[in-house]
Amino acid sequence: MKTFTLKAADLEHRWHVVDADGVVLGRLASRVAQLIRGKHKPTFTPHMDCGDYVVVVNAEKVRLTGNKLDQKQYFRHSGYMGHERFTPVRRMLETHPERVIEKAVFGMLPKSTLGRQVLRKKLKVYAGPEHPHQAQQPEPVMGLKGVKDRA
Repeated sequence: MKTFTLKAADLEHRWHVVDADGVVLGRLASRVAQLIRGKHKPTFTPHMDCGDYVVVVNAEKVRLTGNKLDQKQYFRHSGYMGHERFTPVRRMLETHPERVIEKAVFGMLPKSTLGRQVLRKKLKVYAGPEHPHQAQQPEPVMGLKGVKDRA
C-alpha cells in the first residue's frame, strides 16, 4: 500500500468566517489555527499549505477568563539593553484588538517559514462585524461556544 501525498494541483482552499463575540480567546485561537493549517481535512500534508482561509470578525469582543485582562502582558524587545516593553492585554484590546487574536493563533502554529506564511496569507482579522470578503462567500464555523450559546 502506498502513502498518499497531496499534490499542489489537488489543493482546495475554502473560506470560513468566525464570530469572536463572547468566545474564549484560547478556544478560538486553537480552532482557527487548525483551520488555517488544514488539520481538519483528511488530506492533510504537513509540509504543504493545504489549509483554508479564515475571517475573524468582532475581535474586540473576545473573552478572556480569570484575571488575564489585567495580568497577561505582551513582550517586545528593541534589541537594546533595558528596552523591553510590556503591553497589558486590556490596552491591546482597546488599541489593536486584531493583534490579540493574531498573536494567540501564531503561538499555536509551527515556528517555520510555512507557519509564518500560513498566518500572513490565510488569517484575516477585523475588530468590528464588517469584513470585505463577502465575494468569497465564507461559511460560518460551528462549534465555537460564545456567551449567547451558553444561556
